[in-house]
Amino acid sequence: MFKDPKSTLIESKEGLLLGAKIAADGQWRFPKSHPISNKFKHCILQFEDAYFYKHFGFNPVSMAKAISSNLQEQAAKRGASTITQQVIRLSRKGKPRTYFEKLKELILATMLEFRFSKEEILMLYVSNALFGGNVVGIEAASWRYYGRSSEQLSWAENATLAVLPNAPSLIYPGKNQAILMRKRNRLLQKLYSKSIIDSLSYSLAIQEKLPRKPHALPSSSSHLLEHLTQTNSEQYIQTSISFQLQKKCK
Repeated sequence: MFKDPKSTLIESKEGLLLGAKIAADGQWRFPKSHPISNKFKHCILQFEDAYFYKHFGFNPVSMAKAISSNLQEQAAKRGASTITQQVIRLSRKGKPRTYFEKLKELILATMLEFRFSKEEILMLYVSNALFGGNVVGIEAASWRYYGRSSEQLSWAENATLAVLPNAPSLIYPGKNQAILMRKRNRLLQKLYSKSIIDSLSYSLAIQEKLPRKPHALPSSSSHLLEHLTQTNSEQYIQTSISFQLQKKCK
């Protein structure tokens, strides 16, 4: 479904990132490797598709509410796409968002549900969703906006990333910060109301600041990265290099 070029990454023997090379199309799009963290899974499901594990590709109740709301407003202000439908939309780049295309997405989403497990569909989504600028996928977004792996992010950081695919060209770190902050805090409030996080975690999370600009990715082994890219491009490559020793030698 997704044949876009990927970034090339090298890791130390401990599994720590040493360097990364941008994909051939100028996007930071990491190869699928790390499992989705539980924190991000809670955030993305509560924000995008709370009934993800209960539907078969589409949510008829949400669709009815969206159609009713949009007819009253006489504008398409409310969406009802499930994560499965969004996977289909991401794979069919550039298609207009018409009702006819929505019908196609619905049929293809249902077919996708029979072909893949829920966890595989969720992985397809978080690996290919747009996170603003030239950042694609949760792992690339985590490194670009926070300078570390998604497994190490706080609740607030995960909530920030979870709201970005909803409007990646309009809000991302460094642009429309007030809107981004409101969206993040609404998601944190929902996590608290659903008892996914406790009151202390919620209080601390809403006080965290937003990232202001992208981080440069690690580049402590640039020559090795260039060499390995010639034969092992678009992969995670684990080397025998000690992270701490390489850090001292740089």
